[in-house]
Amino acid sequence: MRTEFTAEQLADPEIRESNKILRTCVHCGFCTATCPTFVLLGDELDSPRGRIYLIKDMLESGRAASEQEVRHVDRCLSCLSCMTTCPSGVHYMHLVDHARHHIEETYQRPLMERAIRGVLALVLPRPGLFRAALIGARLARPLRGLFGGASMTAKRLRAMLDLAPAALPPAGNSARATVHRAEGHRRGRVALLTGCAQTVLAPSINEATIRLLTRMGLDVVVTAGQGCCGALTHHMGRQEGSHAQARANIEAWAAEAEGEGLDAVVINASGCGTTVKDYGHMFREAEPVLRDRAARIAGLAKDVSEVLARFDYAPLRDRPGLAVAYHAACSLQHGQGITAVPKTLLERAGFEVRTPAEAHLCCGSAGTYNILQPEIAGRLRERKLENLQRTGADLVASGNIGCLTQLGGDGLPLAHTVELLDWMAGGPAPPAVEAARARRAAARVAAE
Repeated sequence: MRTEFTAEQLADPEIRESNKILRTCVHCGFCTATCPTFVLLGDELDSPRGRIYLIKDMLESGRAASEQEVRHVDRCLSCLSCMTTCPSGVHYMHLVDHARHHIEETYQRPLMERAIRGVLALVLPRPGLFRAALIGARLARPLRGLFGGASMTAKRLRAMLDLAPAALPPAGNSARATVHRAEGHRRGRVALLTGCAQTVLAPSINEATIRLLTRMGLDVVVTAGQGCCGALTHHMGRQEGSHAQARANIEAWAAEAEGEGLDAVVINASGCGTTVKDYGHMFREAEPVLRDRAARIAGLAKDVSEVLARFDYAPLRDRPGLAVAYHAACSLQHGQGITAVPKTLLERAGFEVRTPAEAHLCCGSAGTYNILQPEIAGRLRERKLENLQRTGADLVASGNIGCLTQLGGDGLPLAHTVELLDWMAGGPAPPAVEAARARRAAARVAAE
């Protein structure tokens, strides 16, 4: 793609990076076939190619974002399926992140939209506030009828109430700063990102991760000073806040890496993993110490499935006789390029693994997308649930808390991949296993 940025514009490192990305695009349109919003809406401007044209014009002209550009960029899930499909290697993620930051800096959103986005950016990265908000949402659910109407604000408020779980698990201690010592001979030392929303919605995921890794001979360090990875605010264009969150993590993990050493920074929420692996890019223009530390942490960042494969995960129980539909989170398969490893681990653990149709398409979670774009997210959710149901599996496994939350409620039982692997290596059975067995028993009774 031809670009016409001025020399003055190209002095800006963000423009310079986007210029390189734009020049990589050859307009082939392969990305349209795998873009969820184009598949649903059929609008060229709701495809990666269409958005690239809009972003190019917006950045090249140096003007403030318009309503048209905001509307179509906001509809992008950042699922990154286009990057998997693109034969030219267009790094769409960095381009759309730049566009979102430009929008945040130059576009005045309506008051209620600013308020909702501000609340999400404030609450979601802070577990204490998030827990309090979910309790409030549960209490407010009987008042859902008051938020009627077809306005986007009403739809977003209803989505927030609908996504709040009916009950919250106890907080537990998995997010407390400490060192969980390896069982038996120590084979390595890793840090664990405990996350923000996940510690409230499903602390069992971190608990299973810690049990499994320590059983495999790894010290698991939960560092003081770590927090949200920055993804939630980063994808809202709030660069200052997201970089502050990322910097806190970098400093916390760098202190461990430079002290007793780390073999990996383990991440069991793939949306977070994609962002942490990008820390080197995020801080490429920072002062040398921070730049080098960010690059080092990005290199150490590993999805939990990568670490389990590296240290030769092995089950201890007999085969469970259960079929698992593996839902590949977009951030894992497209953002990190990890496709086979989780399925191989589940098969090694004794599960029959089934892949649903349209496995490349997003479920509609995408961070805060299912709140900010509830109609599109709802259509993608129903499409994904139908494809998962058609596999005939007993339960669903996925490696991202956002997907598990989005797909919960009225489909197959859901479990994080690491919870199933922990169970087969001696840990407790996750509730999804008991639910799957109960469903199977009920089906047998009905058949008789």
